[in-house]
Amino acid sequence: MGSSPALPALGWLVRPIPPIDEAAAAALLAERFGVRGVLRDLGSQQDRNYRVRTATGDYVLKIANPASGPDALRTQCAAVDHLADALPGLGLPRAHRGADGEVVQWLTAEDGDLACRLLDYVPGEPIMDSRHLAPPVVAGLGELAGCIAAALADLAVVEQPGDDRLWDLSCAPAVIEALAPRLPDRARADRVLAASRAAWALVRPYANALPVQVIHGDVTDNNVVFEPGPDGRPMPAGVIDFGDLGAGWTVAELAVTCTSVLHHHGAGPASVLPAVQAFHAVRPLGDEELAVLWPLIVLRAGVLAVNGQHDALLDPGNAYASAALDREWAMFEAAVSVPAEVMTAQLRHALGRPPVRTAPVPGHRLLPALSGDVPALDLSVHSDDLHAGRWLDPHAQRALAAGALAAGRVAVRTRHGEFRLTRTAVDTPDAPATCALGVEVYLAEPLEVGAPWAGTITWHAADGLTLTGDGPDLVLDGLDGACEPGPVEAGRPLGTVAGREGVHVLSVQLSRLPGIRPPRFAPAELAAGWTESCPDPTALLTDIDTDTDTGEVRPDAPGTRLLERRDRSFATVQEHYFAAPPRIERGWRQYLVDAEGRGYLDMLNNVTILGHGHPALSDAVHQQWQRLNTNSRFHYASVVELSERLTELLPAGLDTVFLVNSGSEAVDLALRLAWAATGRQDVVAVEEAYHGWTYASDAVSTSVADNPNALSSRPSWVHTVAAPNSYRGRHRGAESWRYGPEAADRIARLAQQGTPPAAFLCEPYYGNAGGMALPDGYLKQVYEATRAAGGLCIADEVQVGYGRLGSHFWGFEQQGVVPDIVTVAKAMGNGHPLGAVITRREIADAYRTQGYFFSSAGGSPVSSVVGLAVLDALRDEELQANARDVGRHLKDRLRELADRHPLIGAVHGSGLYLGVEFVRDRTTLEPAREETAAICERLRELGVIVQPTSDRQCVLKIKPPLCLSRKSADMFVAALDDVLTHGW
Repeated sequence: MGSSPALPALGWLVRPIPPIDEAAAAALLAERFGVRGVLRDLGSQQDRNYRVRTATGDYVLKIANPASGPDALRTQCAAVDHLADALPGLGLPRAHRGADGEVVQWLTAEDGDLACRLLDYVPGEPIMDSRHLAPPVVAGLGELAGCIAAALADLAVVEQPGDDRLWDLSCAPAVIEALAPRLPDRARADRVLAASRAAWALVRPYANALPVQVIHGDVTDNNVVFEPGPDGRPMPAGVIDFGDLGAGWTVAELAVTCTSVLHHHGAGPASVLPAVQAFHAVRPLGDEELAVLWPLIVLRAGVLAVNGQHDALLDPGNAYASAALDREWAMFEAAVSVPAEVMTAQLRHALGRPPVRTAPVPGHRLLPALSGDVPALDLSVHSDDLHAGRWLDPHAQRALAAGALAAGRVAVRTRHGEFRLTRTAVDTPDAPATCALGVEVYLAEPLEVGAPWAGTITWHAADGLTLTGDGPDLVLDGLDGACEPGPVEAGRPLGTVAGREGVHVLSVQLSRLPGIRPPRFAPAELAAGWTESCPDPTALLTDIDTDTDTGEVRPDAPGTRLLERRDRSFATVQEHYFAAPPRIERGWRQYLVDAEGRGYLDMLNNVTILGHGHPALSDAVHQQWQRLNTNSRFHYASVVELSERLTELLPAGLDTVFLVNSGSEAVDLALRLAWAATGRQDVVAVEEAYHGWTYASDAVSTSVADNPNALSSRPSWVHTVAAPNSYRGRHRGAESWRYGPEAADRIARLAQQGTPPAAFLCEPYYGNAGGMALPDGYLKQVYEATRAAGGLCIADEVQVGYGRLGSHFWGFEQQGVVPDIVTVAKAMGNGHPLGAVITRREIADAYRTQGYFFSSAGGSPVSSVVGLAVLDALRDEELQANARDVGRHLKDRLRELADRHPLIGAVHGSGLYLGVEFVRDRTTLEPAREETAAICERLRELGVIVQPTSDRQCVLKIKPPLCLSRKSADMFVAALDDVLTHGW
């Protein structure tokens, strides 16, 4: 197989099957197989397939194209039987024998007899569209291909006849050379020809060394049947077509599978990596196989493109073939969108293979007059020079360089392989190209540039040239000069560094891709492949160890990956979001940024109510920490000022403040205040609620999502009332008014039984359910009953307070009541550990019966300044009004989605405290728990951070920073619409 076999004339082309008389097919079924049923055409590229429905079960009648001889069909049946023994859990189309004991029977047609087989119908559905395939689905395809390849490896290889090699990838160049000239679109034909020739040049050196075996040859999205998994994703369940079975390279099995992934929504070259990894785990790939895998994907895509067009021309009435044309071209476009050499390096990286190192090219200094070390700008996500959103300024990099030069630097440079924060994009589902594949050097003076080695110059732009020699290409941009194109000696002047506005900038890049001008930046998912193809040119500019002078593109050493380190040292019960969490290292306003410069819209973080990286808050903390930080038993102004500001925001009478570290501590203290003030311990809490992790706050937390044993482990002094869920609770819609009287009656009965409650505790807006308003009048009735029994009313405002509802600053205001105790945290410190309990003076004083209260950091000078800065920003930036207006717009947009997507059962909430509840059935309200988790994973891929909530974990928790803009809200809705439309 060292060279592509020549194919005889065009006899190997598969021609359309003659018309089928379905009545005759039905008669054959009855006569030869004893089967009577209803036939339905399933469509096929070249054969004719019919689903046969009978009273006892379903079958498939497969009528073969005359191009497939009876011996080949019998071989297919034998292979299916072999796989059925090796892979008993896999759905397979086993053949039934006819009346004569043969699996192949004959149907008389216009142009002669056609071979037929009756096969088991394999339940499930092939994927005939271009919906999104999630990484686990792609991995499932790769694993299936690996299992089939491993299981078929011990079958004897039988060479196929010369007229049956269309789908053998060793014949792909010949197929493309024969069919491409017949395409009506010459531009496309030329592209396919050029790509296939280049791909075959990469395959040819390895062809004779590649393992050969019997392969299925078509383990693809439309030849595999899928069953929906628990999360609604299609998972491989069986294989239905063995028409391409034959001898071939084992790696071709994987190449075919990978190619089928490339046309799916949102797919790109990196989308195949889960399939490659899963295949390799079952049937390990050798270095030679990895070297040819991507070129074979290009060849497979090329064959599909030209053959699909040819089939459509020969058989214009074949809707199946015509419908596939756009998908086939999309596969080709994706396959050639990245050079094969880059993808090969990326595949090696994905399987943990070391990069292919080549010796650095010795050469002269590119800037001979520049001596000594040239300091590097820090443009990474960790840069201290890019705070306060400066990284969003398109001129930030130039401004930093200009500042360094103005401070006296002769030159500064950027770093190769660095994921640049200055390349981060926000409010977009597309991951930006952030990994630098070259460097820039900024100079105060226009220094001369010299050729580092001998070669040939080609000008690619008015100020840019490429120097081609024995090693990698050198690509320079930013040159003034008139160096003639053609041969050049080492050290010869090429020009001077061009300048603009007092700054001279030279862009320098190396490329091991002859004839290809690489991009200046690569996306993180392909960074390993591109940086291997575009090595670091820094040594041409300055004396420095390029292995240490880099961003974060190089993989961590084995065993030191950050998530592994976290799991070793950080208790795993402290869980992280997402199965494969991005490494978040920066935030600004409503955005988060990971270590690779990917920007995310934070629709989850109700802790940072002002947004991330707020400069006023940062400055206030910095200044106060330099002056003083101690504890509240010392006398200083800020603790007094914060306490006064809090009481001013609350109704009269709520005039006394405790400052604590967290919401858990605040709820715990509120309960202790109630116990001290009433002399009782019993507490009434609402079911499905979460209040914290201290002993007392955990005891009244009844959410089984946070603690599966919450109900069974609840102490005897905790009593519950039904969750007032007007959407799916005991009383729904107009009947939800019943929750209030029932809860009030429950409290009255507790008092009559001799256990009057010390307190009633609940969120005044039903947060843990996904941001749901309590029924009108609910708290009024329950508070009256509690007070009638001598108890106190506690409003847990930890999640819902501080203006998040938009219409009200406090959640209890929406119910028209005044609590006895208010707890607040989270938003109060914008991420700093700060909480408060506000109550009446006599309740606070009652705590002295329990001793004294002290919180080391709760009311410290720094914490108090944080609290004041947050309140100032809420007021000055009008964030409550923004929550009202943007929240109303967002909720309206989400309701529009609900009109089009039946998975959305309801949109709850107010302001920027919203919840989108997913259900499998709008009548039964069956929670779509697994789908919700999968949707969150897909949204993360699209640049949105959101998580599930509620006891059923079927509600999207939408609690972004209150600075959320309409643009960001619209981006979130567009991303969610994309997921619900194209799959997750």
